[in-house]
Amino acid sequence: MDTRIETKGADAGHGVSFEEAFRVWLRVAVLSFGGPAGQIAVMHRILVEEKNWISEGRFLHALNYCMLLPGPEAQQLATYIGWLMHRTAGGLMAGGLFILPGIIAIMGLSYIYAIFGNVSFVEALFFGLKAAVLAIVVEAVVRVGKRALKNNIMIGLAAVAFVAIFFFAVPFPIIIIAAGVIGYVGAKSGRSEFAPAAHGGSGKAAAIDSMLGEAVPDHVRPNTAHAIRVGAVWLALWLVPVIALLLAFGEANTFSQIALFFSKMALVTFGGAYAVLAYVAQQAVEHYHWLSAREMLDGLGMAETTPGPLIMVLQFVGFMAAFRDPSGLSPLLAGTLGGLLATWVTFTPCFLWIFLGAPYVELLRGNKGLAGALGAITAAVVGVILNLSIWFALHTLFRETTPVHAFPLSFDMPVLRSIDVPALVLSIAAATAIFRFKLGMLTVLGGACTAGVLLRLVGVI
Repeated sequence: MDTRIETKGADAGHGVSFEEAFRVWLRVAVLSFGGPAGQIAVMHRILVEEKNWISEGRFLHALNYCMLLPGPEAQQLATYIGWLMHRTAGGLMAGGLFILPGIIAIMGLSYIYAIFGNVSFVEALFFGLKAAVLAIVVEAVVRVGKRALKNNIMIGLAAVAFVAIFFFAVPFPIIIIAAGVIGYVGAKSGRSEFAPAAHGGSGKAAAIDSMLGEAVPDHVRPNTAHAIRVGAVWLALWLVPVIALLLAFGEANTFSQIALFFSKMALVTFGGAYAVLAYVAQQAVEHYHWLSAREMLDGLGMAETTPGPLIMVLQFVGFMAAFRDPSGLSPLLAGTLGGLLATWVTFTPCFLWIFLGAPYVELLRGNKGLAGALGAITAAVVGVILNLSIWFALHTLFRETTPVHAFPLSFDMPVLRSIDVPALVLSIAAATAIFRFKLGMLTVLGGACTAGVLLRLVGVI
């Protein structure tokens, strides 16, 4: 089997050239604001609705798998779809481009922050974008929900999943396993609600489904020898630098600590960045003393308002750690290397999970016995996306939230007096532009960005 990192032919048999895919994935990357919910919304709109490159069913199937993995699910979803379309090269392109704008933005802001101490004007540039992305996220929840929640059982599963994760902090894997069991039992018992439903965007066959059809390409077929080679290559890319730093400098060195700590984080970030950021902040501030709590919050603000996954905040943490303890290098050079090292050990495993597991996940699409389980998982994922959307809304529209811990409840409650009126007004305006006037995403984002800068200039924010 051919495992080279290349695309045979201009379009791999589905009519989408590698060059065209590059332009579209770059567009997805530049617009990937708003955390996982916003990023999934952007991909769904462009790939499913606009380009019709992938069907609704296959998009949700891939999303289900990515939601089960440690790491940023939206970046892994991009890698998965890129791999489906253009093999390993497509996965590297889609997944790499997805984080590239964030790497550049966070690195630039880290330089400004380290030298000048604040990035207030740059944050004002992104203030309006957060409000616009909130409206885009809400639209995505509505659109995906309409297609995935075909009956009252599925609506109920989505509602239970949302309540469980938002109000009771039930771990994401437990929700998914429970939904899968319910769906499997329901399908086995012959309940029509769990029967697989046809999905589609525009009514015609989507590009990827046309490519696969009955003649499944080699790269989509599970192959043990190929899986061993993939695992060996990506484990080496991930772990060899970590081991080399430990052997060369010892565990007390800042770069060794960055490599080891963020490698551990790459293994436990199930359900996206939100579940692990509190632990990262605690360790970075209280254990390693890499930065202060205020600086950690500033870094989180950078990651929330720039393109790319929220987990990109780890690059800022790595930058500040090495900047403060440069190990004989100039502080800015050390910070740059520390930030890039944190990014490398965070995202390299993401490619491992996709390239190793995706062929086996694709095989499951033809297993009718699992159709009910996957349908129920899809419904639960809608509830999880709603949870992410509300989390994003709380932190966009309110300056303060209060954690509520009254067993068994555990959630964040907004402090009503801290409502951010400019953000609320901009969000309503963006939602009106999208839902009422059907304006394009770029138009809405551009207008909101301009509004954010103007509000800063007149002293409103």
